[in-house]
Amino acid sequence: MDKTIINHKIVFNLLQFAFLIFGSAAYGQNQNKSEIPVNLTELQNAIEIILSETETPAIGIGMVNGDSITWITGLGKANIEDDVKADANTMFRIGSVSKMFVSLAILKLNEEGLINLKDKVHDLVPEVDFINPWEATNPILVEQLLEHTTGWDDWHLTEFALNDSKPLTLKEGLDFHPHSRISRWVPGTRCAYSNSGPAVAAYIVEKITGEKFEDYIQKQFFQPMGMETATYFNSEKYKQSGATLYINGKPVDYWNIIMRPSGAINASANDMAKLVRFFTNRGKIDGVHLISEKSIERMESPESTPTVQLGLQEGYGLSNYSSVHNNFVYRCHDGSVDGAITNLSYLPEYGMGYIIMINAENYSAVNQISNLIRDFQTRKLTVPLSKANAVVNNSETNISPGFYVGINPRFETLAFVERVFNFVHLSKDKDTLYSSGMMGSFKHLPKTKNSYTSAANGQINLVQIEDPLAGNVIHIGSMVYEKESPVIVIGKLAVFGLWILFMIVAIISGCIWAIRYWLNKVSKETNKWVRLWPLLTSVVFISMIGILIALASSVNIANMLGTINGLSVLFMLLTICFAIGAVYSLFYTVWKRNNKINKTTYWLSAILSGLHVLITCYLFLYGVIGIQLWN
Repeated sequence: MDKTIINHKIVFNLLQFAFLIFGSAAYGQNQNKSEIPVNLTELQNAIEIILSETETPAIGIGMVNGDSITWITGLGKANIEDDVKADANTMFRIGSVSKMFVSLAILKLNEEGLINLKDKVHDLVPEVDFINPWEATNPILVEQLLEHTTGWDDWHLTEFALNDSKPLTLKEGLDFHPHSRISRWVPGTRCAYSNSGPAVAAYIVEKITGEKFEDYIQKQFFQPMGMETATYFNSEKYKQSGATLYINGKPVDYWNIIMRPSGAINASANDMAKLVRFFTNRGKIDGVHLISEKSIERMESPESTPTVQLGLQEGYGLSNYSSVHNNFVYRCHDGSVDGAITNLSYLPEYGMGYIIMINAENYSAVNQISNLIRDFQTRKLTVPLSKANAVVNNSETNISPGFYVGINPRFETLAFVERVFNFVHLSKDKDTLYSSGMMGSFKHLPKTKNSYTSAANGQINLVQIEDPLAGNVIHIGSMVYEKESPVIVIGKLAVFGLWILFMIVAIISGCIWAIRYWLNKVSKETNKWVRLWPLLTSVVFISMIGILIALASSVNIANMLGTINGLSVLFMLLTICFAIGAVYSLFYTVWKRNNKINKTTYWLSAILSGLHVLITCYLFLYGVIGIQLWN
């Protein structure tokens, strides 16, 4: 339901760990650059090719230029089984793009003097449970709910898993599982996407207005914008006109989201094109401001962390973030629910934008189509020249080269993955700073002693600031990193790499040994348990990964891991068995060190057992051993 991990939900991130370990192919594929379409016919043909190649059933598209909606259409099959074609009135689920309406509502109330973005959340809604250890000195503010700087974890799996067809009230949704609303760091110091924040903000809207949030949005935004079919519910209109959603070609049941303001809107391309036009017209509909241009500008600006003092421009504003395409800076929000992905983007300076919505969980298709439309929209525009220049000397900056590790995970469950794989390396060369990591490589030019601009577009996108818990840290967009010793960064990668290598070797050699043992080709007196204990421990871990990979093709992932059932309990027990197996393997291997055992076999088992124990200690430190994913 967001931009950070292109999708979205905690299980996808758990699977990412499996893919990182076993080198599985990424879900996205690189597309060869082709000629940019010169008219809508060519654009439609190119999009239809992408739909076919990515096996994406249908798409809803709306394109806007100034006050004109230049293209609205639906392509493909809204329902494969019944051969229903998509059109401009086909309704799709827009996921986290729904959050934009929460920010719009708060900004409107702010203009009316009924609320202030700096108001303390606890003062406004003391009945909403959350824990902030720093509340006395750093209370959570309204703007932090919308910029995701509360420090809260994202929804826990049990919140994703709830799918009650009887709509809960917003307060009932907030009361269901408040345990995810615990600040992990000082509010306002780091950004980490959380679906809970906008939901609390929406409840504040309800309390101030005395109306249900959905009713308020209908009256204040849907109706004035002319979004005639947009709804937060599984309405009769949606049942008739909604696209069937698919995961791996299988239809997905309707997900009744626990806190609707964070991602439940259903809308057609006709509806959503009007929302894009609202943004390109800077808050106006038919010449009348629903909210002021100043509020739109605030929505587009990340301001709830101290990085604003250093001019950080890239990052997450109020349900709005920046995305650079060939030096053009789009404002955007993404959204996803099971079987659906949406991207809304617009260019404020040029008054153009678009919406795309698909009924499949295919991020590659969305990325390709989004880039295609952006190329088409900007084809006649002069590419902006970078305004970046080195204002200070690189050697005079306080930002030092080296390795930096991420410290603001979206899901605390996956902090153990972040601490190993989410790092950047900074290096300096004359007036240029280079950053490279999992998100790619970028060039930055020094602006001040504590800030750098993007060499491509001149926006300040890298700053150094003092974090109250971690000391000196760097912010790159919405990501926060602390400096780490290269020995630790490379050491962790080396340990994980060796661990995987030795498991693979042990499994291959174990299979060969088992065949030879069965054929009486090896001595029956060989101490087989020195070999088997670390091998069995490896099998337990692979079984854990196997469960996650098998769930990748499921349409009910959150239900399977986010509730107490045989599979979720089995996963918990396997983590415990892995820890027990690791410790006992090492103990047994050391105990039998003087037995008559092939030296190669012994040292292979001893090293693998030692690596198992190291990994166990690391996973135990981050709460993975004995993890209860339903909590």
